[in-house]
Amino acid sequence: MSMITPSLLATAVIWRVLLGMALLGSLSSTIFLIMVLVASRRYVRLARTARERAASVAPSSLPAVTILKPVHGMEPRLRENLASFFLQDYPDYEIILGAREADNAALLAAEEVRQRHPQVKCRVVISGPPTWPNAKVFSLDRMIASSANDYFVISDSDVVVASDFLRNVIPPLLDHRVGLVTCPYRGVPAADFWSSLEALGMSVEMPSGVMVADMMEGMRFAMGAVMATRRDALTKIGGIAATADFYSDDFVLGNEVWGAGYKVVLSHHVVGHVLVSRSFQQTFGDQLRWMKSTRYSRPKGHVGSVLTFAMPFGVLGLASAAALGHLRLGIALLVLAFFNRVIQCVAVGWGVIRDPRALSLCWLYPLRDFQGFLTWVGSFTSRNFFWRGEIYRFSEGGRIIPQHRRAENAVAPRL
Repeated sequence: MSMITPSLLATAVIWRVLLGMALLGSLSSTIFLIMVLVASRRYVRLARTARERAASVAPSSLPAVTILKPVHGMEPRLRENLASFFLQDYPDYEIILGAREADNAALLAAEEVRQRHPQVKCRVVISGPPTWPNAKVFSLDRMIASSANDYFVISDSDVVVASDFLRNVIPPLLDHRVGLVTCPYRGVPAADFWSSLEALGMSVEMPSGVMVADMMEGMRFAMGAVMATRRDALTKIGGIAATADFYSDDFVLGNEVWGAGYKVVLSHHVVGHVLVSRSFQQTFGDQLRWMKSTRYSRPKGHVGSVLTFAMPFGVLGLASAAALGHLRLGIALLVLAFFNRVIQCVAVGWGVIRDPRALSLCWLYPLRDFQGFLTWVGSFTSRNFFWRGEIYRFSEGGRIIPQHRRAENAVAPRL
C-alpha cells in the first residue's frame, strides 16, 4: 500500500488550484468571445447605417478640414502613407505637417509628395524642442494654432487611408453633440513574421476590445491612428494641452471630450496601420510600451483584461489536467482555447475589419493571443519605456516624465 506523503498532497493541491484557474479562464475567455461576437454584429449593423448617412451628405455641406500630421524621421512607406492623404475626394481641406526641426528627413519625403499634388494646400510647422512631456502633443498644439479651420483630423505618420476617408469621417461631426470621431484600423504588415503577428493583433485584438467597450458603456476614449474633432470641443477641454502630460494622449483626448459632455463616435470607416520589418525585440518593446500605458492609465481594466486571454488558460489547463491524470480534459481545454481565438480572428479580423489575412492566417492568431499575455505579464516589470529616441517613466494616472530632458506640465495636475 503506497503512502501519500505531505509533499505529494501539497503538489496535488497546487495542480488542482491551477486546473481551477484554467477552468475559470476558459470560461471567462468564452464569455468574452460571445460578447465580441455580439458587439461585432452590432457594429456592422450600425456601420451600415452610418455609411449611408455619410453618403447622403451633400458636398456643399462639408466644412473645411485641416489634417494634422506630426512626423518624426524617415520611415519605410512614408511617401505612400502621406500620399493617401493628398488624394482625398473632399471639397476643401489642407494638410499641416509638424516636426521639431526643419532638417527632419520626413519633411524631405513629404515635400516630394507635395510637389506631386500641388492642388492640395500644404504647409509645415516647426515646433522646436519640446517643453512638454509628450513631444507630439507639443507639436500638435502649434499646428492647431496655425490653422483657421474649425475641423481637425489628427493622424499618425504610419497610417494609410482610402480616397473617401474624409468623406466618411467628417459627417458625424456635423452633429454638434458629437465632439470626436475615432477610426478602427487594420494592420498592414511588412514581409517578416513578427510584423505579421503584430498586424493580426491590430486587426483582431484591438477592435474586439473597442467594440465591446462601445457596446457596454459607449465610447469614452479614442484611438490615435485617426481622430477627428472640432475646435469647440478642444477649447472646452482646455485645448490639446490637456493631453500633453500623457503617453496615451489619444485615450486621454477621447476621455476628456467625453467628460466635457460630447459624444465620442467609433467610425464605420477602417484605416490602415502600416508596420515595418523589425526584430522580435523591437516589436515586443513597442507592445510592452503600449501595455504599460494601459496599466497606468486604466489600472483596474488592465488587471481584469487577463481574463480575456484564452491560450494561456488552455496551456495551463493541459499541464495541470495532465499532471492530475486527466489528459483528455487538458487536451479539450487547449483545443477549446485554440478555436476560441480562431473564431475571434475570423469574426472580427475578416468579418468586421475586412483584413484578408485574418482569414488565411487565423490559425496563427492563437500564438498572438499567447504573446499578448506575455506582454501583459511584462507590463508589471517596470515604469520605464523607450519612445522615439528618448527614455520616459510612467507616473500615476498614465502621466509620463522624460528622463533625459526637462519638461513642464502643460496643465496643472488635478487635485
